[in-house]
Amino acid sequence: MGQQKYFDFAVIGSGVAGLRYALEVAKQGTVAVITKAEPHESNTNYAQGGVSAVLCPSDSVENHMRDTIVAGAYLCDEETVRVVCTEGPDRIRELIAMGASFDHGEDGNLHLAREGGHSHHRIVHAADMTGREIERALLEAVINDPNIFMFEHHFAIDLLTSQDGSDTVCHGVDTLNTETQEVVRFISKVTLLASGGAGHIYPTTTNPPVATGDGMAMAHRAQAVISNMEFVQFHPTALADEGLPITPSKTRENAFLITEAVRGDGGILYNLSMERFMPLYDEREELAPRDVVARSIDDQLKKRNEKYVLLNISHKPREKILSHFPNIAAECLQYGLDITRQPIPVVPAAHYMCGGVRAGLQGETNVRGLYVAGEVACTGLHGANRLASNSLLEALVFARRAVQPSIDHMKGSKLDRSASDWWDRPVPVSVGRDVLGKIVRRTREVRKELQSIMWEYVGIVRSTMRLNTAEQRIGELELRWEAYLFQQGWEPTMVGLEACEMRNLFCCAKLVVSSALARHESRGLHYTIDFPNVEESKRLPTIIFPCSTVNNSTWSSRQLHKQHTR
Repeated sequence: MGQQKYFDFAVIGSGVAGLRYALEVAKQGTVAVITKAEPHESNTNYAQGGVSAVLCPSDSVENHMRDTIVAGAYLCDEETVRVVCTEGPDRIRELIAMGASFDHGEDGNLHLAREGGHSHHRIVHAADMTGREIERALLEAVINDPNIFMFEHHFAIDLLTSQDGSDTVCHGVDTLNTETQEVVRFISKVTLLASGGAGHIYPTTTNPPVATGDGMAMAHRAQAVISNMEFVQFHPTALADEGLPITPSKTRENAFLITEAVRGDGGILYNLSMERFMPLYDEREELAPRDVVARSIDDQLKKRNEKYVLLNISHKPREKILSHFPNIAAECLQYGLDITRQPIPVVPAAHYMCGGVRAGLQGETNVRGLYVAGEVACTGLHGANRLASNSLLEALVFARRAVQPSIDHMKGSKLDRSASDWWDRPVPVSVGRDVLGKIVRRTREVRKELQSIMWEYVGIVRSTMRLNTAEQRIGELELRWEAYLFQQGWEPTMVGLEACEMRNLFCCAKLVVSSALARHESRGLHYTIDFPNVEESKRLPTIIFPCSTVNNSTWSSRQLHKQHTR
């Protein structure tokens, strides 16, 4: 028997969205913040650029909206865009009031940077480590709040749901304490999913190792509607380890990001023959939107059969480079590269999921009692491509918007102490140590195989044939992996960290592929050689409805616990 815990609110994820929400709802009830690793291990912590908001008199909400919609290839939900751009400035002011410190200019006002796709200077930042500063300020406030309880190293396995007529209702979440290997069941009146993205479906990603799409996969299994999963943003410039003077001794779990702001500050891209190539692809050159820059780099690499391109900022004054990009300069210097004198080797890497769990304007989903915010959500803000620095902004705005409906829902629900017995319990994996070692090793190989299929067939440039191949190969790989688990004595109710992450990666990969196959045009981040143009008639979100039939009997694709009829 695992433990059960009862809370008014369960928050899954400890990035900016989860923490910001927890601080507000804690004024009305008890909050469990459930996080897979240490609390600071989130995409927020790795966000270098900043938060975009209209804070300068010459800028306007209309300008920010227009930039967002143009970047999103006109697939954005206009009402969502208006809400986020309008409420953004207040969310930034709240962070400052909480103690987040951002860079100021010599005039004493906030220093506002400009990034690709923005028509104005509107990026609030803390050097090139903005996310870390926001996370620090929020974590400090959370730790000091007596109503918030932090559960570290608790991996969310599956949402606890029941059917009420045609409605699905969420009652909390089952987790695995990865330090004690014990299953802990959280029964809550309201659940906020703020679990971040799914970058690890690809071999190189800027996301930390925890970003394995757990929230998107759990929500999909729990009958939530999923939207726009084909739009995976590849950051055009992650550090290419192969091109460094000193090769890193161990492979990184996540790629090191070279922020957009380097190009914003005058960085120029060259191929290995030192030819500047961006002018061949777009008149905006290095300041074109990310999808254009990533496709251009991809094209150069394929044509020239090279592994990376070069990003050069060394023509700028040394002091300026070091004051703007201290973090990047220090990282490169570890590997013998001085960015004030040498170009930086870069390569595209999976960076941000524009799709996710479909959310309304208050972060609500089609599952009662389940709210979403941050990268796991698809609010309609980003459309087919996210504008730089709009992600932390979206997380802040939606975390705040989900608060009132959550409190209303909480006040109208009661915690049923017997609820904990409605579902079968997952059981921690119990096969011998040697067998477990074999399962973990095999699962790691399968993970690498899935990632290479995704990069090869579902990367920056796609085709129907490649997508069909991906779909088939992923399906076969999943069945082979499951067969292996069961041969080793795995049971359908068993849970272990590596295996549960793997099933989530499979789920998200399949969602990306089926969404990509459904879009018969090229728009924003989804580029296919079979439908190279934008089709006005296809300017609609991709929607994946929950499966009505429960005959998808693979272990990976169903909730691990069946609810007892009551």
